[in-house]
Amino acid sequence: MKIAIVHDFMVMKAGGESCVEQMLALFPQADLFCVVDFLPQEDRGFLQGRRIETSFIQRLPGACKRYRSYLPLMPIAVEQLDVTGYDLVISSSSAVAKGVVTGPDQVHIAYTHSPIRFAWDLQFQYLREAGLMRGVKSALARAILHYMRLWDTRTAHGVDHFIANSAFVARRIRKTYGREATVIHPPVDLARFAFSEAREDQYVTMSRMVPYKRIPMIVEAFRHMPGRRLVVIGDGPDMPAVRRLAGPNVTIMGKQSDAVVVEQLQKAKAFIFAAEEDFGIAPVEAQACGTPVIAYGKGGALETIRGRDDDARKGGQTGVFFDRQTPEAIVGAVKHLEHRLHAITPAACRANAERFTIERFREQIARFVDAAMARHAGQVEQGALPLPLQPERSAIG
Repeated sequence: MKIAIVHDFMVMKAGGESCVEQMLALFPQADLFCVVDFLPQEDRGFLQGRRIETSFIQRLPGACKRYRSYLPLMPIAVEQLDVTGYDLVISSSSAVAKGVVTGPDQVHIAYTHSPIRFAWDLQFQYLREAGLMRGVKSALARAILHYMRLWDTRTAHGVDHFIANSAFVARRIRKTYGREATVIHPPVDLARFAFSEAREDQYVTMSRMVPYKRIPMIVEAFRHMPGRRLVVIGDGPDMPAVRRLAGPNVTIMGKQSDAVVVEQLQKAKAFIFAAEEDFGIAPVEAQACGTPVIAYGKGGALETIRGRDDDARKGGQTGVFFDRQTPEAIVGAVKHLEHRLHAITPAACRANAERFTIERFREQIARFVDAAMARHAGQVEQGALPLPLQPERSAIG
């Protein structure tokens, strides 16, 4: 069976690329396609020398640093990736990869990290953060996003089966495309994160410092808690705001190695996570170290953290949620966590993280592909398909 894997952009090793890594391990014969490939040499080990077929955007001026500025060209770019010789096409998509053109004799499975966030429900957040709420540039941006929505909806018809990386994203897929999706959570390399019961009197947050991660808000919350220490790991555009808001109880470490990240997670009293993520790998990594999580109670966090007080009776509470993205809400959540620490154990945190292993991801993807190809070959009648192709219906919590 000839297999093509189509990914949006290969520019950094993050959650989406970890999914591609495990797909390549599962299907070593697969060929890999991307709109652009500017992945640094030090992050390319998982490709094992594999050549990546890219689009014409790869060769456009300034694409290495400003490939996102070519957004209006991305639909045509992904449509020019030639996958006609493949039996199975798996797209790994948070932007345009699912728009690759396939024929009626091919099976297209779209592993969806999210429908295009900035074109759909996060459109106004994107426009605000980009300073595009008014003026000619705003009108042009809105027109481009309207075009992207039309294209994105049309190309959903070319997908045979959707996989969502969380139930939250499955609801987005249903709302955006009118399609059901099976939930297969992303893989987390738990072997990197050794379990520890030792704890110090400090909190930690770790992220790329981009607006939706809300790192300045976390730092501001600790200005109201001068008796509690916070360690901040990461770098990005919001770093100046983080430095401006940091008090003497906040240690800013910047970008750190994996070893330092693990060490800080292992000894923290809790990990603080303020973003609304589609899935969110960092809270799972923290729990793998035995560390509870204080998280904004929306999005994928509701599926990866047992953050309600009554979870103590359902296999173990592993953190607490706050319901508003404000410094005051974080202050309240920190105090609530300290009140609940007697009911939150490192062992429960680790056990919860073990629901998201690499082995589980590979097994579920393999079963999904086998079932999809059996349906395509006419070996399984419509409606009689074995799991996991049936949409996930489990409750969130």
